[in-house]
Amino acid sequence: MALKVKFLKSAVVPKDYPHGKKPEVGVIGRSNAGKSSFINALVEGRNQKVAKVSSTPGKTRLLNFFQAGDHYLYVDMPGYGFASRSYGERDDWKPMVEQYLKNRENLVAIVLIMDIRRDWEQEEQLMWEWAQFHEIPLVVVLNKMDKVKRNFQLRRARQLAEKSGVNSVFMISALKKQGIDELEDYLFRNFVKDTPRKEPQDSADSE
Repeated sequence: MALKVKFLKSAVVPKDYPHGKKPEVGVIGRSNAGKSSFINALVEGRNQKVAKVSSTPGKTRLLNFFQAGDHYLYVDMPGYGFASRSYGERDDWKPMVEQYLKNRENLVAIVLIMDIRRDWEQEEQLMWEWAQFHEIPLVVVLNKMDKVKRNFQLRRARQLAEKSGVNSVFMISALKKQGIDELEDYLFRNFVKDTPRKEPQDSADSE
């Protein structure tokens, strides 16, 4: 079932993060892997878009927070691996993202979005090892499954699971909204549903 998703705010530093203790699912991946398209695929109504999508890689420069239904948030993070960025932009990316991932108590899981046609490389392995070290669940999502045939989909999912050691690998097409409901249901049941609420709800924090 599609969610009522709305954009809350963009931020760089912790003081600008949304207040409250609702669980957050971080969305990370290479530039142009389809992170923003994934956020839009969650939305009620096929023609509604809450996250800006560009054909130019590297357009997401901030941490973008989205309310998902009444219970949790998705956080769209800038993509990594975009070679055309200036050194200054690359230097800014690392502390902004690392600060969020290391210190945000609301973070309950990381969704690593990959283009299904790309191999598991050093950046993905480092993200997996980092998540393991900090004991944060990481789910690999292979996007753009509509671009390849079924036998390739199954082979790639098996190869990445074996190479990375990741147990949770999902295949989706954000463009055609394939596999989205199954993934959202998995994330909610495993990382959101039973997360203790640390504060009472008030009218300012409810939809």
